Amino acid sequence: MRIGLIAPLYESVPPRCYGGTERVVSYLCEEFVRLGHDVTLFASGDSVTSARLVAGSPRALRTDPECVDPIAHHVTMLERVRRANAARPFDILHFHIDYLHFALSRLVGWPQVTTLHGRLDLSDLGPLYDEFQDIPVISISMAQRAPLPSAHWIGNVHHGLPEGLYRFQPQPGRYLAFLGRISPEKRVDRAVEIARRCGMPLRVAAKISEVDRRYFAEQIAPLFELPFVEFVGEIREDEKQAFLGNAAALLFPIDWQEPFGLVMIEAMACGTPIVAWPGGSVAEVMTEGITGFIVDNLEDAVLATRRSSAIDRRGVRGTFDRRFTARRMAHDYLRIFEAQLSARRTPSSEAGVA
Repeated sequence: MRIGLIAPLYESVPPRCYGGTERVVSYLCEEFVRLGHDVTLFASGDSVTSARLVAGSPRALRTDPECVDPIAHHVTMLERVRRANAARPFDILHFHIDYLHFALSRLVGWPQVTTLHGRLDLSDLGPLYDEFQDIPVISISMAQRAPLPSAHWIGNVHHGLPEGLYRFQPQPGRYLAFLGRISPEKRVDRAVEIARRCGMPLRVAAKISEVDRRYFAEQIAPLFELPFVEFVGEIREDEKQAFLGNAAALLFPIDWQEPFGLVMIEAMACGTPIVAWPGGSVAEVMTEGITGFIVDNLEDAVLATRRSSAIDRRGVRGTFDRRFTARRMAHDYLRIFEAQLSARRTPSSEAGVA
C-alpha cells in the first residue's frame, strides 16, 4: 500500500526530547516500512526515517528561533502533499495535524483518515466537527471521543511502542518517577506530596513550555527545592529506559481528561507499575491491580504507592506485550485503511471499525 503520513512540524519525527504525537508517528511509520509498505513521511527536515521524507519545514519549529508563524509552514506542507499526490497518488493519506487539512481534503477528495491526538473538550471544536462530519477521524482512546460525539469516528487505535524499545527491568529502584510536562493538569505537585508522605525520593523529568513558565516559577519551582526532589529536565528517548526502568513506580497524578498518556505504556514496557488518577484514557490503558493502581485522592495514592512493590513487574510487561506494541498499532490502522478504501470503491458501504 502507498501511504502518506503527515506529521506536525513542531517537533522532529522522532522528537529529540518531549513530543508524544511525533513519537507515535515515527513508530507507526517505521512499522509500516517494516511490513513492506511504500511510505512517504511529511515532517520537519531534521526528521530521521526509513521512509521517503518530504520536508515541511527545514527543522522542528519549537526549537527554531526563526519561526514566528508555525501555521504558515503547515500550509506549505499541505501544498507539498497535494503536489506529491498529484504526481503519484497515494492509496491513503494519514493525517496527524488535527483539522488543518479538513477543507482541502474535502475539496480534492483525498482518500484519507485523521488521527486526533489532543484534547477535544474545547468549546471551539464542536461547530468545526459538526461542519466536517464527512471527514473520517480516529481516536486514540474511547474516552477522548466524549466531548465530540458527532464527529465522524471510524476507529479507535491505542498507541503502541516498538517491542524492543524498552527492556524489562525485573528489580525496582528506590525512587518514584514523574515524566511529562510541567502544567496545571499534569499535577506534579501531587507527585511531590505523595513522595513526601511515602518518605521516598522523587525524580522529575519534564518539559516546561513557555505558556507554563509562570506557573512553574510561582507554584512548582519552590517544590523542587525540597531535598527529596530531583528535577532532571527534559530527557531523550535513550534516557527513558534507565529513568523509568529503575523507578519503584511511575506517578501519573493527572487532573484532566487525558487523551492517552504515552508515558503509561512506556513504564509498562519496563515493567514499572503506575499509580494514576482516573481521567480520560487511564482506565482504558491501565489494568487495576495488574499494571498498577488507580486512585482518586492523596491518601489512597500514598497507600497504593507503598503497595506498588507487590505488583508483578513481569505481569506489567506482559500487559504491554499483549496490548501496546507498535506492530499491533500498525495492523489496527491497516484494517481501518482497508475499510476506508473498500468504502470508496462501494460508496454505499459502511466504513471503519467502531
